[in-house]
Amino acid sequence: MKSANFTPWLSAARPQTLAAAFVPILIGASLAYSENTLRWDTTLVALFCAFAIQIGTNFANDYFDFVKGADTPDRIGFERATSAGTVSPKAMLNAAILMMTVAFLAGLYLVWIGGWVILIIGLLSLLFGILYTGGPFPLGYNGLGDLFVFIFFGIIAVMGTYYVNALEWSSISFWISLPVGALCVNILVVNNLRDVVQDKLSGKRTLGVLFGETALKIEYLSMLAIAFIIPVFLYHFHNFSLWIMLSYLCLPIARKLNSQVWYHEDKRTLNQTLERTAQFMVLYGILFSIGTLL
Repeated sequence: MKSANFTPWLSAARPQTLAAAFVPILIGASLAYSENTLRWDTTLVALFCAFAIQIGTNFANDYFDFVKGADTPDRIGFERATSAGTVSPKAMLNAAILMMTVAFLAGLYLVWIGGWVILIIGLLSLLFGILYTGGPFPLGYNGLGDLFVFIFFGIIAVMGTYYVNALEWSSISFWISLPVGALCVNILVVNNLRDVVQDKLSGKRTLGVLFGETALKIEYLSMLAIAFIIPVFLYHFHNFSLWIMLSYLCLPIARKLNSQVWYHEDKRTLNQTLERTAQFMVLYGILFSIGTLL
């Protein structure tokens, strides 16, 4: 085993998915800044916790997918460290526990600032990060992965970030969380579309396995629609400035990505589409945040 080698750990952390940790904090903090309630200390700690939970979840997924036999030799997705033998199962499980523990300890500062509600949110985030692929009823194996991602990486992450800054809940923070959750889901959609054949063989019951590839393609388009409808909604009904439409600058990229999802000929090309979907999310998040501030 080569557990001491850093490269397998970097791969297992899945940097191509870390946009799902960064963008929710960025947008929640941007709303707080626009209302003069931003606290850099809580924002940076929240960002650290988000990365730790995301990486810990990825490590846990690497471990549990290997143990459950979901990572087969004919896998066409990114290489998994445990199944490839570059990291031992025990080391991967310990790494997942370590990252979750680090997130919990750092999150105690946010609990001190935001109270018991933040503790509950944090514990649920850690728990479901493990239960995504672990436990007797893994969410990702039973068609609930998309819902988990939308709620925890979208709504809860954005609203929670705003709360630890402003120390109050806001309906606006809910609305701006929706495009974040939608774009996080699209990262998972591409992943599931790529792996639908292997998932079916290994017993995973993702939405792609349950309802077919066309359903995943429709889901991808629907999530993009949410991302571009919300700015219009905010402009017309919540007095956001016209700058909130800045996110429309990346509409051509969204159209290209949607085309790749719908009309790909080789599922291996979806690895690149997944990475570009995450990159698109970062670009969208930056433009949306600027629009929130102006």
